[in-house]
Amino acid sequence: MLHSKKRKVNGLNTRELGHSGIFVSELGLGCMSIGTEEHRAETILKTALDEGITYFDTADLYDFGVNEKLVGKTLKNVRDKVVIATKAGNRWTDSKDSWTWDASKAYIKEAAKQSLKRLGTEYIDLYQLHGGTLDDPIDETIEAFEELKAEGFIRAYGISSIRPTVIDQYVKKSSISSVMVQYSMLDRRPENQALPILSENGVSVVARGPIAFGLLSAKWREKLAKASKKGLNWYDESELSAVLTKLEKNFAPDRTLNGLAFRYVLHHSAAVVAGASSIEQLKENARAIRETTLTEEEYKWIQDTVKTADYDAHRL
Repeated sequence: MLHSKKRKVNGLNTRELGHSGIFVSELGLGCMSIGTEEHRAETILKTALDEGITYFDTADLYDFGVNEKLVGKTLKNVRDKVVIATKAGNRWTDSKDSWTWDASKAYIKEAAKQSLKRLGTEYIDLYQLHGGTLDDPIDETIEAFEELKAEGFIRAYGISSIRPTVIDQYVKKSSISSVMVQYSMLDRRPENQALPILSENGVSVVARGPIAFGLLSAKWREKLAKASKKGLNWYDESELSAVLTKLEKNFAPDRTLNGLAFRYVLHHSAAVVAGASSIEQLKENARAIRETTLTEEEYKWIQDTVKTADYDAHRL
């Protein structure tokens, strides 16, 4: 585990991303779900600030760049107090009905400049490759990020990928500060392959999908049938029901499933990025993140109770 330096801001702990000097709140807001209606999006973003969230994650892909514009406009007056992360690599087609993948140096550098314009800022705190494969020109991609950093357009960079082989290449060849991975109590795949190499090299983990399609929340029963078909294929529906019931009963009334979900992944992560499409959802996430840190006994009990799995389709 990478033991990040910690601070506290407005009731939320913050942790350093790698050795970048950038401190992010343990709970980050995944901005993809805020929508395109300006007043609604602004309200969600401002509520996040009120809750102590200082870490905002967006991407040029979201809503054809509108998401970046809304994030940048709302956070403009507090720009020096927040961390803005965005991503590049997915390139909308002219018809805007699909996108292609482009990790070339020329595209990454141009995409960064376009994101800066939409965000209305002079720098991006954390710039991330929005995916990645072994077929990419990885050395060239790294060169693009290093140049952007040297030129002052970005403060740090990372990748958003679940592919262990790709993560391994960037850890060996670059100075990335973080890797965003899909990670939850029900999707423990990063623990077997990605987390060890990141910890050994001082690269922070940023966890997305901590609630596992809503299964790790009080509403899990109504989401069970649909969620079990969304990528947790190492569980069948009855197994999911059994393990969630066991988790809920073992930790009640002191912990909620939502809080348990956040505290579990924070055992190995610098931050958890969770989306919120409503004020209620955002406030519940902020409440849950404030639940107490897991004891070693609690953490081990969860690991002994919940299945692990290896990457299959995304191994390469």
